[in-house]
This record gives sequence, C-alpha cells and structure tokens, in this order.
Amino acid sequence: MTALLKPTHKPNNPHFSSGPCSKRPGYSVTELDISTLGRSHRSTIGKAALQKACEQTAELLQLPEDYRVGIVPASDTGAVEMALWSLLGPRPVDVLAWESFGRGWMTDISKQLCLDNVRLIDADYGYLPDLSQVNADHDVVFTWNGTTSGVRVPNADWISDERGGLTICDATSAVFAMDMPWEKLDVVTFSWQKVLGGEGAHGMLILSPRAVERLENYQPPWPLPKLFRMTKNGKLIEGIFKGATINTPSMLAVADYLDALNWVEENGGQGWAVAKAESNLAEIQRFVAEHDWIDFLAKDEKTLSSTSVCLTLEASAEQLKAICALLAEENVAFDIESYRDAPAGLRIWCGATVESADIAAMLPWLAWAYQEVCSQ
Repeated sequence: MTALLKPTHKPNNPHFSSGPCSKRPGYSVTELDISTLGRSHRSTIGKAALQKACEQTAELLQLPEDYRVGIVPASDTGAVEMALWSLLGPRPVDVLAWESFGRGWMTDISKQLCLDNVRLIDADYGYLPDLSQVNADHDVVFTWNGTTSGVRVPNADWISDERGGLTICDATSAVFAMDMPWEKLDVVTFSWQKVLGGEGAHGMLILSPRAVERLENYQPPWPLPKLFRMTKNGKLIEGIFKGATINTPSMLAVADYLDALNWVEENGGQGWAVAKAESNLAEIQRFVAEHDWIDFLAKDEKTLSSTSVCLTLEASAEQLKAICALLAEENVAFDIESYRDAPAGLRIWCGATVESADIAAMLPWLAWAYQEVCSQ
C-alpha cells in the first residue's frame, strides 16, 4: 500500500451510528415545538400532536388509505412483540433470518410463545435465505433490512398477492430509506431513532385491513399484557391509531419526531429520503471498488443495504477495534464498529440524516487509519 498522508478535511458531522442514528442536518433542540411539554398527553394539545405524528407518517409514506398507524411503547422491539403476541397462532409460521434480529424473533416465537408449527428459513451473515421457500398460506415474520448484516430483500416479488397468511415485517432500518410495497405488507414496524434520527423508546405499528381482521377475529390462548392489547370486546381500539396511546409517551420525543417528519416533507418527502440513502451508499461503493482490502459483508450487490452498510476488512478483530478508536479519537467517525453478534467489521449508517459530503470526507480517513493500524 502506498503511504498515505494524514487527511486534513474532516466530516462536519462524524455521527455514523446505526442506532440511535444521526440527527438531521441543522438540527437544534431549540427549534422544537415544545408547547406540549408539561401537558397531559390526553389533553387536546397532546392528542393533537400524537395524532399528527400518526397522520403525517401515513401521508409521507403514502400508505393505502385503509392502513392504520399507531404509536406504541418500547421502540421497534415493542411494536414487533405486540404483533407477534397478538396475531400469531392460528396458522403455521415461517420465520426468515439472516442476521441477529430475525433470529431473535424466532426465539420469541418458538421459546416464549411456544408455537409448534414454526419453520426457520435462514442464511449466514452476508446472504439472503431462499425466499421461494416461504409458504403463502403461512404467516411470515421477517426483517426488510438486516440492520446487523447490511443485507436487505431486493423486492417483494416473493410475497404472493393471494397469500392466506399475514406478512409481519420488522422494517426499522428501512422505512423512510427504502421503497416499501405496502400492499404486500400486513404489519410493519419501525422506530424513530433509526432512519429519521429521532429519540428512542417509541415504536410505530402499521396495520393493514387483513391484520385488523385477524385481531378482531382471533383471541390468543395466552395472557396478553396491557401494553400489548389492541382490541376490546372483539374490536380494534381505534384510539391507539389516532393518538390515544396505550401508555404515557414522551412528548419531548414526539416533538423531536415531528421535527424530523417536517424536515422530510420540506425536502421532498419519501422519494427524496430514499434517493439520499442510495446516494450515500454509492459513495461507499466507489470507495470499496478502489481498495482491495475492504469489501461489503453482503455477497450480492442487489441485496446491499442503503442504510446499515456493513463492511469486512483484511484485519483482525483487535485491529478493527484500533481503527474505530483512532477514527473516534480524531473526531472523524463515531460508533462504526459492527454489531456485537455480527462478523467483525465496520457498520456505517447511510440513512437520509447523513450527508454524502460527510461520508466522502470520512472515507480517506478510514484508508489512513487502516494503514496506520495494519501496516505496523
């Protein structure tokens, strides 16, 4: 490797964490509308803010008119758990897993809900499982984007329009960064702290009419905690999807989320956000093509994530830690080490709140740090 001089130009924003993710460019907490703080979330002003968060989400994502959007507790994890505990049971279940979170849902379904007719369709990190194995008469649980593997499903062609089962999709690192075929998805979950760089602790739950029908016509044989209950007397609790949250939300976090939604809307909406993530990925693709010591963990270019971009390097685990520490010390890139259960490597967030110019400024530093650590 040709000796590299230490770069001088640094990213304006060195935050490349995959969760909580970077705040939007120009973000300032002083710009938040905090008129709801200190007020009850059940007050007129509180409910209006919560309802706006649901309605603006649906509008920006261009959801079908008969889909419902609700704010639920416990981030994306809480939203997924609500769906699993409330909906699964009447049909066999196919679980797709190619990274840690998909495998986590398999554990919940098989060892906590103790369902018998469950099939795991999995693949190693870097690969997608064989999607053709999914049975359209089964419920299917899957992540749209493997946050810890950098591998996403390229499309929804494998989901049947005539399916009998429900599709339950954990899309926390995909919504607002990837095109989602809503008519193919019956339950979609995400959290504010991912693509929009919001605050944690709150999840979003999107339900299709097919999911609502299941909720209203199926009673799970196990007890449901209050935080999971979406029906009363056999009918959907519509208030959950109009701002009447199950438990008390952080109105400061709600104000933060509304700020992020307004930012997306002002800049062109969902299509703009998707294009920006793809542009950010392209910066890393060019860098990888120019250096033989770095590659994507994803083995098929068509499955490359445009948000949680996972990379492998010709370096030991100890060297990778040293590279990350050096970049953090230089205030160039924070929190880019791979997820703890994933193969050793780097993970760079490329969602819409990250600027392509900052990625372009960071990458020469990555080459320099690699040389500093691995040439010794």
